[in-house]
Amino acid sequence: METKTTVTAGAVQKLREMTSAGVMDCRKALIEANGDVDAAVKIIYEKGLAKVEKRADRETGAGLVESYVHNERIGVLLRLGAETDFVVRSEPFRALAHDLAMHIAAAAPKDVEELLAQPYIKDESRTIKDVIGEVIAKVGENIAVGEFYRVEA
Repeated sequence: METKTTVTAGAVQKLREMTSAGVMDCRKALIEANGDVDAAVKIIYEKGLAKVEKRADRETGAGLVESYVHNERIGVLLRLGAETDFVVRSEPFRALAHDLAMHIAAAAPKDVEELLAQPYIKDESRTIKDVIGEVIAKVGENIAVGEFYRVEA
């Protein structure tokens, strides 16, 4: 006899706050994980990373230019692209652009390839590529670093 896992609204809400995933995705992950929130987080991230791989070839025609100046000595201009203006205006995308500009100011990568491979300054257990992938999973669109310029006085 198969038992059915009961998922509470509170558990779904907690998982949504932790992952920014949709209500139904959280509910399905909790059912699959038999109510274990930690296991459900892993399931959501695994499914999100699969979505990231599917979106990797999509054109990033929209974007923004983020600027960051640190102590009036280091300046960064970053062009970050997404598929639509809707995502470009979203909070996760804008926060990513700002965090990437700060990272570039601090870590001084020489090009985009080196940037993507660097450990993220806010959490060295993840690379910049991982951080971008997490935002792609949240917003559902491809995101690409176009180019950046770093100037130091």
